[in-house]
Amino acid sequence: MIQKNPIFVALDVDDKASALKLAHQVKPFVGGFKVGPRLMVKYGASLVEELSELGSVFVDNKYFDIPNTVEYAIRATAQSGAEFTTIHACCGAKALSAFAQLEREINANQPFRILVVTVLTSFTQETLPPNWSREPIAIQVKQLAKMSIEAGLTGLVCSPHEVDMLRSDFPEAFIVTPGIRRPGNETGDQARTLGPREALNAGASALVIGRPIYQAADPVEQARLFHGLVSGEGS
Repeated sequence: MIQKNPIFVALDVDDKASALKLAHQVKPFVGGFKVGPRLMVKYGASLVEELSELGSVFVDNKYFDIPNTVEYAIRATAQSGAEFTTIHACCGAKALSAFAQLEREINANQPFRILVVTVLTSFTQETLPPNWSREPIAIQVKQLAKMSIEAGLTGLVCSPHEVDMLRSDFPEAFIVTPGIRRPGNETGDQARTLGPREALNAGASALVIGRPIYQAADPVEQARLFHGLVSGEGS
């Protein structure tokens, strides 16, 4: 489980059989499994149910809509058996406060955490949408995280580059970071990346590792190598 092993492997593959096969293969080296729209639109709760037998399940649909729509998306996600889900901080402070209350309600019956996405790791300062602030990304991440924490949510998602700052400002936060790469891994569309050990040392609570594992010629070996770095057993 993710409390003992901070690695979520992203199962960004095309079908349920491939996802379950990969999950079974890498289970000894990871704490949980992240699934997003690529699989959830096709398979929904049945996939979450099967994966939850192997580890913590993180449904990463990044909900961003009017509050009522997001509320019921969160409820449906929790009912599927997931332990984590994501929403965008841009839902706004009023909605975040309502979702914090919803999180407390759900936790009366099952472990569940809402993770608030700040600024996607694919963005650089130059590629931010034109309607966004021109403040540095780190400042915007901090502002969105502060709004989320003040609303009562403690789960945050940011790039590894902002982890140290958020850990310093919000010591009780549960900080999840994608964009994790080993030396030599291609970054793809992840613009703000860091190594697994460096991210944990900066204060990350959990790591999302996708393409370096599932696109590898030997996913199990890559999962083993990442686990070694995270556990301190690797070089």
